[in-house]
Amino acid sequence: MRAVVTGCAGFIGSHLCERLVADGWQVRGVDAFTPYYDVAEKEANVAGLDGERRFTLVRGDLATMTLRPLLGDADLVLHLAAQPGVRSSFGAGFARCDRDNVLVTQRLFEASLAARCRRVVVASSSSVYGDATSYPCPETAPLRPRSPYAVTKRACEDLADVYRLLGLEVVALRYFTVYGPRQRPDMAVRRLCEAVTGGPAFQLYGAGDHIRDFTHIEDAVDATVRAATATDPGSVLNVGGGEQSSMDEVIDLLGKLAGAPVPVRAGAIQHGDVRRTGELAE
Repeated sequence: MRAVVTGCAGFIGSHLCERLVADGWQVRGVDAFTPYYDVAEKEANVAGLDGERRFTLVRGDLATMTLRPLLGDADLVLHLAAQPGVRSSFGAGFARCDRDNVLVTQRLFEASLAARCRRVVVASSSSVYGDATSYPCPETAPLRPRSPYAVTKRACEDLADVYRLLGLEVVALRYFTVYGPRQRPDMAVRRLCEAVTGGPAFQLYGAGDHIRDFTHIEDAVDATVRAATATDPGSVLNVGGGEQSSMDEVIDLLGKLAGAPVPVRAGAIQHGDVRRTGELAE
């Protein structure tokens, strides 16, 4: 199989590329290496693929580059490139979020349709649910985004609906709080681990009773590969661990594992934060 992976130097993207290459796929990865966080970290994420004959790295901006040569004869497109960050999507940050999420996704759908790619798997987010009306939260739950970032993810799903009508097969994956090696510096589990190993105190937004469905990176990658290869995966899928924990519980667990309490600095709840996420467990 031949696949194009966008955002290949990111957290999920780099793990996905390694999995596909290990499975024998031919992978063309593309990344803009934007300075949202240290570019050196992104370069380190794909360093393990350097020299791998089944992997090709393309540096480029999907908002401006010509996409047809990038897609080539790819069977599948796995679209993980995006501007992340709920809090940073407010104010002036929305312009970049809109560009890198909505515009890029629309361009990629157009190019994939023209190239006759068999399927596009696109990364969405559990943030499209906002504060859900009930839990667990199935894919049929109403979408109530509470941040500009979540609005862009919902817009990408709406675009997927449009291009499905034109004949493009698209699967949208709503990831729930993915954690593991290579997490971005702004993500909670990484900041917690750094805090308990001598780094800055963990900034806790709110009372600590907000609940998340934490999903290990290996499970997220496995779900992505299954969505790419299944005969009929469906149009929208939740990707979650199936069990929810409060931030207080996670902080307590990490403290016990480390043998010392996690230093925590309390702060106010932030715009766009939701009280709970929780997907429909099987």
